[in-house]
Amino acid sequence: MLVANVSLRGASRVLATVRGVLGMPQWPVPDWTTGRLWLLRLGHAVLTARLEQAEDWAWLIDHSVQIGPDKCLVILGIRLRDLPPPGQCLRHEDLRLVALTLADRWTRADVDAALETATARTGVPPRVIVDDHGVDLAGGVDLFRQRHPQTAEVYDAKHKAACLLKRRLASDPRWQAFQAMVGQTRCAVQQTELAFLTPPAPRPKALFMNLGRLRAWATRVLAILRSSSSSSSSSSSSSSVTGRVRPERLAEKLGWAREFADELTRWSQWQEVIDVTVTLINQQGLHHGTADLLAQQLAQLDAHGDAARHLAAELVGFVRGQQAQARPGERFPGSTEVLESCFGRFKQLEKQQSRGGFTQLLLGFGALLARTTIATVREAMHHSRTADVREWARETLGTTLFAQRKLAFAGATETG
Repeated sequence: MLVANVSLRGASRVLATVRGVLGMPQWPVPDWTTGRLWLLRLGHAVLTARLEQAEDWAWLIDHSVQIGPDKCLVILGIRLRDLPPPGQCLRHEDLRLVALTLADRWTRADVDAALETATARTGVPPRVIVDDHGVDLAGGVDLFRQRHPQTAEVYDAKHKAACLLKRRLASDPRWQAFQAMVGQTRCAVQQTELAFLTPPAPRPKALFMNLGRLRAWATRVLAILRSSSSSSSSSSSSSSVTGRVRPERLAEKLGWAREFADELTRWSQWQEVIDVTVTLINQQGLHHGTADLLAQQLAQLDAHGDAARHLAAELVGFVRGQQAQARPGERFPGSTEVLESCFGRFKQLEKQQSRGGFTQLLLGFGALLARTTIATVREAMHHSRTADVREWARETLGTTLFAQRKLAFAGATETG
């Protein structure tokens, strides 16, 4: 089945256009609000569908936040027997929605209670829980495992790698100096003829991603500087830049990047080690041979300095410790990256509605995981009625921020 990424309002307009092209004025076109309700009913059906009662469930858990005090604990699940074969990453459609729990505070005890409640969906406690080791999540999982020692906990490999990277960069004065120069350059060139070389804006909560983006930008700038200063260069990229900007101007605004050439090489090596690790964990999962596979792949990289070799050794040791929790023949997911990808798709679905905090559209999260065949959609419509959606919203959301705003401003008048 082909899926087109069209907004809810756009879907209604597309159907109206198709009706006109086909010359079928009698063909009724549902309003976009009807489509939204169908989406919510599909999501409700996914959230409340019966799950298999089994001992080999793996849960991926994380929080989603929006404006306001509420945080939503999302639990996605997959049975270990249903993991894709080694070499393939988890996909959205591989996962089942176990729980969407909204609360205005999350302590360790709150997370523990939510996990215990979710256990009723899968019959028994999961075999493994994968999380990013946030204080409340990891603390709640610890409490849960005290009662259910058969449940293992896996520390998301990408977050572990990000923490190792953060520790190195935070103590590196050259990284601090590099960031300062990037910030100054952004302000200096974004309103000039050099605007096309403006550095990418930083992401305060994504240091791991900042390094990759800034390193890639600086590496390209260095290549342009080398080409522009070489009279024998015939590079098309060089001629394109020098045709717009004088070499002296490039050197004045961006020449500082040359001072960080050695550091960029070292940071690139760190990035390469992390990329190889995260990719392998996503594709292989965690089993008793994962660490050896990782060590082999890291050994095949180009020669690294001591710093990169130490990072590689740390990551191999981390993976070896994580895989030890699996029994012989078992394979665990090793990352929550697919859950983070679901959050990204959900934000695309919400668009501006996220400015009003969590709304009924939260049920649309479940629809993103559905296999939308004619049969599954028909079954979902029979399973979840409009009244079910409204009851869920009343019990889960209460008075939304949007409703609170309407109540606050109801009857308000401007005063001189």
